[in-house]
Amino acid sequence: MLRIALPNKGRLADETRELFEDAGLDVRMGAHRALTASLGGEFEAIFVRAQDIPEFVADGAADTGVTGFDLVSESGRELETLVDLGFGRCRLVAAAREDSGIVAPPDLARARRVATSFPRSARRYLDTIGSTAEVVPVSGAAEIAPHLGIAEAVVDLTSTGSTLKVNGLREVATLLESTARLVTRPGALETGDARALALRDLVAALTSVLRARGQRYLMANVPRAKLDAVRRVLPGINGPTVTEVMNGGGLVAVHAVVPSQGLYRTIAELQTIGATGILVTRIERLLP
Repeated sequence: MLRIALPNKGRLADETRELFEDAGLDVRMGAHRALTASLGGEFEAIFVRAQDIPEFVADGAADTGVTGFDLVSESGRELETLVDLGFGRCRLVAAAREDSGIVAPPDLARARRVATSFPRSARRYLDTIGSTAEVVPVSGAAEIAPHLGIAEAVVDLTSTGSTLKVNGLREVATLLESTARLVTRPGALETGDARALALRDLVAALTSVLRARGQRYLMANVPRAKLDAVRRVLPGINGPTVTEVMNGGGLVAVHAVVPSQGLYRTIAELQTIGATGILVTRIERLLP
């Protein structure tokens, strides 16, 4: 049984569960607040705090887990990223009050105290810029620290930067960019045992769903004489698939995977070259 550590609450938990369900790994919980759940077959989920997942995986309590790269980095544990899941995007930044005079890393290096809930990451960064500032651990709402005189600067997560601005703070530097990752212990895929095989299956299932997101499957009948133009409009993964249409005369059917962004433009270009019977469908999975 492959044990997977998943976030137990928050937006990261919601997006992770949606991804797993799209991959056919429905969470089957015995009770609303159960700490474990079957994902079907050889997979079992355990639900823990996202910040604890790097420790659970590194210590072998779970074979793999989903958490933010910011938390993996903060843990200091040696873990291997199997899949960048793409959601939960944010940045770990250093920031200071607008009126502090701290506008660049050299200015930050002169700060005496930096407040953060990411003390390890903050310390590593401060060392790189030659700062001896004291790192003040806080459990949350670090952005208030400079206004209370607790610290001259903060290291905190942001997605848009709006919360920092609302609190009168200016970004000084980006320490790292983070997304949700599927992580495991180094070399876990190389053992060749049943767990490694199950882990490979899990990676394949999740990546097939991620690859399909933002893509659509398009079919249309087009004049045979316009195939060169069609290839320019529908490059697809390996070019469009072309098949004969029964009693189609001068028409052939083309099929291709196309980006959903700008799809209206693709359809308009096809119509311009005489395409008819255009059909667009969603893709649940896409394997190379």
